[in-house]
Amino acid sequence: MKKLIIRDIVEVTHGKLLNGSLEAEVKNFCKDTRIIKFGETYIGIKGENFDGNMLWKQAIDKGATTVIVQGVDFTKDELEKFQSVNIIKVEDTIKAISDIAKYKRSLYGKNFPVVGVTGSVGKTSTKDIIANVVSQKYETLKTQGNKNNNIGLPFTIFNLENHQAAVIEMGMDHFGEISDLTKIAKPTVSVITNIGTSHIGNLGSMQNILKAKLEILEGMDKKVLVVNNDNELLHNLSLDSKNVEIHTFGIENLSEVMGENIVLNEDNSEFICNLKGEKFKIKVPVGGIHFVYNALCAVTVGNLLGLSIDEIITGIENFELTKKRMDITDLENGVKIINDSYNANFESMQASLKYLSELKNDRKIAVLGDMFGLGEFSEELHKKVGKEVVKNNIDVLICCGDYMKYTIETAKECGFDENSIYYFKTKEEIERFIKKFWKSGDAILIKASNAMKFFEIAETILRKGD
Repeated sequence: MKKLIIRDIVEVTHGKLLNGSLEAEVKNFCKDTRIIKFGETYIGIKGENFDGNMLWKQAIDKGATTVIVQGVDFTKDELEKFQSVNIIKVEDTIKAISDIAKYKRSLYGKNFPVVGVTGSVGKTSTKDIIANVVSQKYETLKTQGNKNNNIGLPFTIFNLENHQAAVIEMGMDHFGEISDLTKIAKPTVSVITNIGTSHIGNLGSMQNILKAKLEILEGMDKKVLVVNNDNELLHNLSLDSKNVEIHTFGIENLSEVMGENIVLNEDNSEFICNLKGEKFKIKVPVGGIHFVYNALCAVTVGNLLGLSIDEIITGIENFELTKKRMDITDLENGVKIINDSYNANFESMQASLKYLSELKNDRKIAVLGDMFGLGEFSEELHKKVGKEVVKNNIDVLICCGDYMKYTIETAKECGFDENSIYYFKTKEEIERFIKKFWKSGDAILIKASNAMKFFEIAETILRKGD
C-alpha cells in the first residue's frame, strides 16, 4: 500500500495544517458523518442543501482522526480541545479531493494499468465486466456503482491499496468534465462504449458528445483507445493526427475482436469470439445483444493487458451486474420482472425493448417513464421510443411522465392498440394497477430515468410476488 501522510496533503492542496503532525498517516477517506469510522479522514463537501464542512465536530466524535474542511473559522478553544486531531483547512474541498487523488494515483506510476471507461450507454455494466476479466490476473480496484463524477472518481482512487490494476468509470454531461477526470485517473487504456443521445440537451449534437467523450485521451501518456466499431460515429473515427492507437470490437463491421454465431437466450447469450483469427466460445450470463458487445469490449481490454484466453472467458462467464441494471427476477407466480430502472436514454430504451421483445413470455409489458437531459430533443426522442414499442411488438404499454405522452401519441399513430395503453400520473398508481393487472406468463420491463424513481415500482411489485 502506498502511504499518504499529512505533509503530502498539505503540499498538494496548498492547505494549512492547524492541528496535528505533518508525518501522520492518512487513511480511508469519508465524506459522510453517518458512516465514518474510527481512524478515518473526513472531508467536508458543500452541497446544494447542506454544508458538510460544518459537520467536522460530528466527524471527530465518530472517530475521525483527520478532517479536511473549507470555510470553517476555528476558535482557539476548539483547536485546543481537538489538538490530537489533524485539522487541515483548504480553500476548496472539491478541488482538494481532486488534487489528493491525482497525487495518490501518481504513487502507483505510469505503468500501473488503469482502464478508463466512458460512453453514452452501458458504462457501468461494461466497467463491471471489464473489471471481472482484469481481476482474473490482477488485484483490481473498480468504481463502485456509477460513482463516476468529480467526487465519486477521486474517492475511488482513494481506495487504492495493494491493487495491481484499476477500472475507472467516467461520466459527464458537459464539456470539460471528462478532461478533469482523466487527468486524475491517468488511464493506460481508455474505452468508449458508444456515442448516443444521452446529455444531448446540454451538448447540442452527437458530434459534440463524441468530442466530449474523446477528452478521455487528454489524461493519457500513451493513447490506447478501445471503441465499439459498430457505432456509427466511432466506426468513422479518425484520430491519426493525435497519435492514438485504436483497437476495435464489433459484430457487424470488421474489427480486431468479432462476435460470431451469436445465440441470444432469455437469461444469457453464447457466441464465438474471433480474436485476430483465434476463435473460442464465450457464454455471457446476462441476456441481450448489448451484453455481447460488453463482453467483446472486455475481451479486447483483457487481451491488451496480457490476459490469457482462459482468464478472459472465466472473467466474462462469472461477472455480476450492478443492481437495477437489467436486474431480472422470475417470480413464483410466473411473472418475469426486468428492472432496468437506474437510468434511461433513447439507446438504452431501444436495447431494453428489443430484449423484452425476444422473450418467450405470453405478454410483453413495458412500464416506461420519462428520459431526462435531452433538452430540445426531448419530444423527438420520446416519439422515437413510441416507434420502438411498435417495432418490437410490445403487447402492453404503461407510462408515466410528461414526455411519455409523446411516446403514447406516436405509438398510436404507428398502429399500437389504444386499449393496450395505460397512462398514469404517479408511479403509485402504476404499482396499484400492476398488482391487479399482471398474470402468470407476463414479462414486465421497468425503465425510466433514475429521477423518476421507477425502482420503487420494481421494489413494490417484487414484494407482491414474494
